[in-house]
Amino acid sequence: MRASRAALATALLAAAPGAGCRADAPHPTPRVLVQTAGGSAAIRVEVARTEAQREHGLMDRAKLDADAGMIFLFEGAARHGFWMKNTLIPLDMIFIGDDGRVGAIVERKPLSLDVTDGGVDSRYVLEVNGGWAASHGVKVGDEVRFENVLY
Repeated sequence: MRASRAALATALLAAAPGAGCRADAPHPTPRVLVQTAGGSAAIRVEVARTEAQREHGLMDRAKLDADAGMIFLFEGAARHGFWMKNTLIPLDMIFIGDDGRVGAIVERKPLSLDVTDGGVDSRYVLEVNGGWAASHGVKVGDEVRFENVLY
């Protein structure tokens, strides 16, 4: 019994994302790419996977680089509500469904306590600088791809 548990643990570890990678090896930069009518728009992202990371989000930041954002990952599609409490910069919130398509885009002003879920079920939410979606031609229905995000 002990030997089979050890073999199972070894097999699970070997199959885990990043298995075999050196601890000191650099991780590739996570990016989100939105395929728009005008081409592909890419954004470098921080990944919010845990409840604590999702709750804090981009709060307390005075600025966000023009090519940077945050992607919120959820276990399943639902109406995920967001507010701007302690968020000092204007943001666009891009709600993305299980199908990898933009379901809604909501422009938000700093420090608002109003909650929005975009009016759609989403599995992922991308936060970027206010005006980013419009300046890159992002529209509802556009396809979204992830690079180095889902591991």
